[in-house]
Amino acid sequence: MSLLDLNNELTLSVAVKDRHASAKWYSDKLGFQLIFHLDDGGWSEMSTAVPGVTLGLNEFAEPGQGSTVPVFAVKDVSAARASLERAGVKFDGATGTEEGMVSVATFFDPDGNTLMIAQDLRN
Repeated sequence: MSLLDLNNELTLSVAVKDRHASAKWYSDKLGFQLIFHLDDGGWSEMSTAVPGVTLGLNEFAEPGQGSTVPVFAVKDVSAARASLERAGVKFDGATGTEEGMVSVATFFDPDGNTLMIAQDLRN
């Protein structure tokens, strides 16, 4: 039984130095298509050829290698977070919201790997 009410979507968040340059690379080399750049939030999103899977480019001054983070789409981020917290899952800070765009919460698996849940607020 799942503690989350998952949508059929998955975003892989990748830490990059320059989202615009990375978006061009992913477009030119892998055929991904730009969905949007959220410049105030340091985030860009691209569609892939895999249905329901997008690539998020998360801009950092010094991104670490191997820093891909699966972001699972949920219907209600508050309910999903509450369910996971009741099950003892550790979260990293408060849920963040970019009004009219997305709410996200970062959590960890038992080995310290980073995972996220996100609710799309564009609908």
